[in-house]
Amino acid sequence: MEVKLFSELKKFSPDKMVKVNLFETENLFCDIYCLEPQQSQKLHTHNDADKIYFVLEGSGHFYIGQEQQALGVGNTVLAPAGLVHGVENVAKERLVLLVVMSPNPNVKSKT
Repeated sequence: MEVKLFSELKKFSPDKMVKVNLFETENLFCDIYCLEPQQSQKLHTHNDADKIYFVLEGSGHFYIGQEQQALGVGNTVLAPAGLVHGVENVAKERLVLLVVMSPNPNVKSKT
C-alpha cells in the first residue's frame, strides 16, 4: 500500500503554480497543486478527461465553462471533459488543491 502525507509534499515557487504528483495509473492521476497568492492555472481544456478540484487549504476563484465561483476549504468542483477550466488564487494566503483526472490524459489510448 502506497501512503503519502500531503503536508510533507507541498511545494511552492514564487514564479508559478507547482504541481506535485501523488499517484498515477493508466486510469487516473492525482496531484497537489500549490499556488502562492496571485498565481493561477491558465484556462485550458482536456477534451477526453474529467478533472476534479478539491480545496485542501486556502481559497480561490474557479472557472468552469462560462461559470466562475469562489471556493474554500472543503469545497470540490468538477470540470467535465471538453469544458474550459482554470483556477486563480486571489487571496492573501496560499492555495493547495487536490486534483484528480480520469482517464489519465498522459496515457495514450490503446485503441
